[in-house]
Amino acid sequence: MKFIIGLLLIFINVSCLDNSIDNKENMIKSYVEAYNQFDTKKMIQHLDDNIIFQNISNGQLNATTTGINEFKKQAEETKLYFAERKQTITSWDYSGDKVIVQIDYFGILKNDLSLDLKSGDTIKMVGTSEFIFKNDKIIQLIDKS
Repeated sequence: MKFIIGLLLIFINVSCLDNSIDNKENMIKSYVEAYNQFDTKKMIQHLDDNIIFQNISNGQLNATTTGINEFKKQAEETKLYFAERKQTITSWDYSGDKVIVQIDYFGILKNDLSLDLKSGDTIKMVGTSEFIFKNDKIIQLIDKS
């Protein structure tokens, strides 16, 4: 009898873990889909009000926001730079409340950004996005390229 109860508890724990992973995956997929569609409202639907966002490029922190309003403002501003953009998730890594996804990034510039980056130029990058969760919300997002 103890053996059967033990197996049942293991099954219940694995089922809960699977649901938690599925829920996190669904939130991340929803975020990436909204990002690709320039839909800021849907991008923020699973973010905590106190979301911390960081963008790290070549090992240098080049953007950070704290709170949903700062994140939304930054997301709205970056929409102005791209005629098209797409993140594609290529792999998933799970560690407790953190999920790290490998991202292939593609974008076409809408406007000139510098002497080197002109309207119509294509940007391709590989990077990671780290999503940290608490209470079924994304509390931190770190993009690295």
